[in-house]
Amino acid sequence: GKITTYRKLAEAAMARLLPFFPGAPGDWTAGEALPGGAFPVDGAAALAGRLRADYPFLTGPWARRLVRTYGTRAHAMLGAARGALDLGQDFGATLTETEIGWLMDHEWAQSAEDVLWRRTKLGLHLDADAAARIEAWMAARRG
Repeated sequence: GKITTYRKLAEAAMARLLPFFPGAPGDWTAGEALPGGAFPVDGAAALAGRLRADYPFLTGPWARRLVRTYGTRAHAMLGAARGALDLGQDFGATLTETEIGWLMDHEWAQSAEDVLWRRTKLGLHLDADAAARIEAWMAARRG
């Protein structure tokens, strides 16, 4: 799968860098969960249920999308939100200011394209106007 390929590519890159970092460990990622992935293989539904219990304003599809995208990190991203309005503007497809800010701060998203295609795949559901509004919001946030 794609994640295994990324993992292998990352390990190959690190192997080439090891001579410059003599104390660094060798390959170690094969047995480690990716960020947000520390839950059982069949545990996504339970995690989405917990997310909805903690954030009752989330719809089922919204909670499932957040779990697919962020796993256990979805709770940290939602923070102390008590309602959808606490997450800021919804740009469509439940993509909010809070989520975009999280992607900028934690996943180095630099553009609407990063957010819509490389991080969330919500570009499949949002149009060019939404992408332009996201780009403008990100530019304003950067200052």
